[in-house]
Amino acid sequence: MLTTDFQPGSPCWLDLGAPDTDAAAAFYGELFGWEFHSLGSEAMGYGFFQQGGKTVCALGPLMDEDARSAWTLYFQTADADATTKAVEQAGGVVRVAPMDVFTEGRLAAYTDPAGAEFAVWQPGDTRGVDVVNDPGTLCWSELHTPDPAGARAFYGSVFGWDTEDMPMDGFTYTVLSTAGGGREAAFGGSMPEGPDEQPRWLPYFEVADADAIVARAQELGGRVVLPAATAEGIGRMARLADRTGRSSPSSRATTRRRRSPVRGRATPVATRRDGRHRAGGPTSGGPPGRRTHRRQQVP
Repeated sequence: MLTTDFQPGSPCWLDLGAPDTDAAAAFYGELFGWEFHSLGSEAMGYGFFQQGGKTVCALGPLMDEDARSAWTLYFQTADADATTKAVEQAGGVVRVAPMDVFTEGRLAAYTDPAGAEFAVWQPGDTRGVDVVNDPGTLCWSELHTPDPAGARAFYGSVFGWDTEDMPMDGFTYTVLSTAGGGREAAFGGSMPEGPDEQPRWLPYFEVADADAIVARAQELGGRVVLPAATAEGIGRMARLADRTGRSSPSSRATTRRRRSPVRGRATPVATRRDGRHRAGGPTSGGPPGRRTHRRQQVP
């Protein structure tokens, strides 16, 4: 299961790039009860979403007028430079070369061979988000890809992840775990992408009731892309589009009321939002730490 005892290869940070950060902060604040704490004009509007005083993710403006709203997932690495070499050797594209974010850490961003974008974070003063697996926080990460076998090989080469295939209705779901951690270290999964879907990483946010989240999202101006449905033994899921993206970025809400076959524990609900931005770097420039700073520009 995902924890804040971040291990190499585990998700440790995520941020949202939005064309209208005020609208995004209002929408997700109403939906999840998050409080947005901006780092001010020196950070170009970047800031943290917090819950109970703990950071759950971050939000920043898009850096390109042609970009689309997107969540960027960061995976922990002990050495961003070594990971960058591994990505290149495995056939990935380096979108942002390793760069320091003051003393907070070091980041790099990539595109995998199938086109899914992701980033890594080498921790310094900032290790990652403060809380996971509570309602309103990250609880799972999922890769949608046109080439599951290629993704297994690529990410296995880069991060050394362990994998376990689980037959589903009409496809195979691959559970992802940090190297040597076994099923208890599972943090996400990989599955074939759907029709007309672009390769992408999707974060899930745990909630108490997927149906209530769907209703609330609609009240706030969001749109239901896929209505809530129950996946036997896993939970209840719905896919939503928030009101902030010009290109209708979407979210998924998942209520898991049974014992998860992956994580082996009762799991309430999750919501995820996805989209893509144009290649050229993560929207945020990485986890900037807990103090106001002058934001570094992405190359």
